[in-house]
Amino acid sequence: MELRQYLLLARRWWWLVILLAVLGGGVSFGISLFKDPIYEASTNVLIYQAPGSLPDEQAVLAGQRVAATYAELLHQRPVLEKVIADLGLATSPDLLERQITATPIRDTNLLVLSVRDTDPQRAADIANKIVAVFVEQNQEDQANRYADQLAILSEEIQRSQADIDNTEARLEALREETSLEGTAERNRLEELLTEKRGNHATLLQGYTEMRLKTTDKITVSETAQWGKKLTSPTRDTMMGIVIGIMAGVGIIILIEYLRETVKSDVEIKHITGAPTLGIIGNIRANGHGVLVTALEPRSVIAEAYRVLRANLEFAEAGERVSTLVVTSSGPVEGKSTTAANLAIALAQSGKRVILVDTDLRRPSLHKMFNQSNDRGLTSALLQMDDVSVNDCLNATEIDGLYLLPSGPLPPNPADLLGSQRMADLIENLRAQADIIIFDCPPLLAVADTTLLSRYCDAALLVVLSEATHGRALHRAKEQIDQSGIRLLGVVLNRVSPAASGYYQSYYHYPQEK
Repeated sequence: MELRQYLLLARRWWWLVILLAVLGGGVSFGISLFKDPIYEASTNVLIYQAPGSLPDEQAVLAGQRVAATYAELLHQRPVLEKVIADLGLATSPDLLERQITATPIRDTNLLVLSVRDTDPQRAADIANKIVAVFVEQNQEDQANRYADQLAILSEEIQRSQADIDNTEARLEALREETSLEGTAERNRLEELLTEKRGNHATLLQGYTEMRLKTTDKITVSETAQWGKKLTSPTRDTMMGIVIGIMAGVGIIILIEYLRETVKSDVEIKHITGAPTLGIIGNIRANGHGVLVTALEPRSVIAEAYRVLRANLEFAEAGERVSTLVVTSSGPVEGKSTTAANLAIALAQSGKRVILVDTDLRRPSLHKMFNQSNDRGLTSALLQMDDVSVNDCLNATEIDGLYLLPSGPLPPNPADLLGSQRMADLIENLRAQADIIIFDCPPLLAVADTTLLSRYCDAALLVVLSEATHGRALHRAKEQIDQSGIRLLGVVLNRVSPAASGYYQSYYHYPQEK
């Protein structure tokens, strides 16, 4: 989606975004006036695996790995139940869990425990108590886990110490011995004592490390203080406005996605591959009042039809178009109005134009030009009262423009438009005009246009802005391709002022006095 399309969306839906922003802000402000204020107290917890000493790199990395686990363990029910009992809180573990948030700080072995409550001091007490209870239970759990191993190590240390004492006593008894046998025994006992003392030191180190494993891995680096107020009417109102804006944008995106209607020339190019030759605004008139190129030649919409006329000449690219089909994918998209105003614009440029109403089911051109439909195309095709096509051509108030109305409605429109007599009639008209414009039925509604297109040079497809469905336009393009007719381009019709404003100011004419 291009920047211009985003701007058009903003101009079309700005009121919805503002409405939801005001609504969200108003509701949030009203709620904040009546609800109890919320306070938040936080405590910082340091986690490492070598308490009692400065944490090295490995300890910090290990603390990072367990910090996330401890953040979840702080929510466990035994901790919360003990906190509720110690502080005498009138709540349940489930409700208390909703008040607390434990968040590890990235790239550190720290986590922040935050508690929200309507009382600032109670929020701080709960935060500090949760950490204290967790540390206590953690110590007890780990102490129980290693109790048996400590008891075994303690017994081994006692036996080792007794063995060392016995060896030292024997060595002391041989201290005055001067015989060779006594000297040899004394040397052996000294070596044995050195070995036993080394083993004893190893046992003592293992015992110390085991005891360290049962000590606290959690240190409070900053205790929770008086809770800070989180809620305020201003803050809540701003949050409500932001939420309202986000909701408005989301709704707009959803609406635009679900509608899937064509709204811009970029979408037309993407779907059909054909250029948009004209962008026409909304004509606020009925009947013959839609002929703005004749009635309001200085208007913006009249100028848009003249731009369409010029673009048609460029689109011919050296291949003269003498018969042009004007159609649409569905009904009520403005094909007849487009055909009539384009015919007038061409006639105003000095060309001899014949406008033919080939919509033999719902003809409308005779009403636009305020003419009779007693005889017309069907009369010439069926040779009613031996009339020829020239007898059915009606001059209009526009110099050089002739209208061939539909005539009486036949029971078989498709058969007539696809007949050889229709082909002969078109050849007859070619000799009398520079260009013949056929107002045809919608492509997807009936087969009439597809049959008639075989005898014409090119087609012009009319698309109703914000109403024509993208899939319908795609099917219409496929049908045109199957008929073998050349699609000159597309007309985007009834574009809203917000979308068409980029050319209105340029083409505005001053009123004549």
